[in-house]
Amino acid sequence: MKPVTKADFADETSARKVFEDLRWPNGPVCHHCGSEKHYATKKPGRYRCANPECRKDFTVMTGTVMERSHVPIHKWLEAFSIMCESKKGVSSLQLQRHLGISYKAAWFLSHRIREAMRDGGLTPPPMLGGGGKIVEADETYFGNVEPANRRTMRTRGTPFIKKGKRGGPANKRAIVSLVERGGRVRSFHVASANKDSVTEIVRDNINHESRLHTDESRLYGNAASIFEAHESVKHSRKEYVRGDVHTNSVEGFFSIFKRGMRGNYQHCKEKHLHRYLAEFDFRYNYRVRLGYNDGERAAIAVKGIEGKRLTYRQPH
Repeated sequence: MKPVTKADFADETSARKVFEDLRWPNGPVCHHCGSEKHYATKKPGRYRCANPECRKDFTVMTGTVMERSHVPIHKWLEAFSIMCESKKGVSSLQLQRHLGISYKAAWFLSHRIREAMRDGGLTPPPMLGGGGKIVEADETYFGNVEPANRRTMRTRGTPFIKKGKRGGPANKRAIVSLVERGGRVRSFHVASANKDSVTEIVRDNINHESRLHTDESRLYGNAASIFEAHESVKHSRKEYVRGDVHTNSVEGFFSIFKRGMRGNYQHCKEKHLHRYLAEFDFRYNYRVRLGYNDGERAAIAVKGIEGKRLTYRQPH
């Protein structure tokens, strides 16, 4: 796969060719009927399907997160490059200044790129881990739950302990992440990080021949019966590493995520949290240590545009 370079988004023609080569390696394909027969129109980049039963016009943007966007395609490609090379993300305000577009357009553009980065589609992503491999699992909490959804009582019927006393993450947004040691990460925003929801996530996303490493949380109490082994470290007793048993990889990912969210984005509505997680997951999964550079990472993100749509009416 050819990596994206600065020369590729110098003008509309170069950028369009990059998108077309990545989406249609064997030539344009009609999004409406799937026919490879087409002919060019007078407008550059616009094709007309030669199938007599279709005859519809299409471009490389049709049927993607970029559809109906009025932002020039070379600015789209530059935005992909910027968001893929920034380890802790880039704000919409920064994109607005860099690309010379409105804030609303930059906000729409950045969320659509996050959607392109998200794992999804007809084929489910492969299971993490496998025979002899280690997967680390942990949960964290970031940001406050929206006021309308805040709870005053625990699930067992007792009230939350007031701030300043020991009691746990009251009304915080729960995040569960799974990291394959030396490999990929997969993150989930859940309404409540309880034993049922966490067990379902680890069971459905981790190969059962893997070794699972966690902290002493009770949420993983059934893991020993699901996986090859379930080993944990006791952070409450200052135990962070025991042999090769630790959760340092997943905690390192949480560190990158929180630094980026607080330093660049500063505020995130709960309904968008899963998409920000997808962005940080993507950059982690295609990091330099796994053999990817910035240009290759951008090219992979561009390939994720097809078959996804994201429409917003308001920028907030």
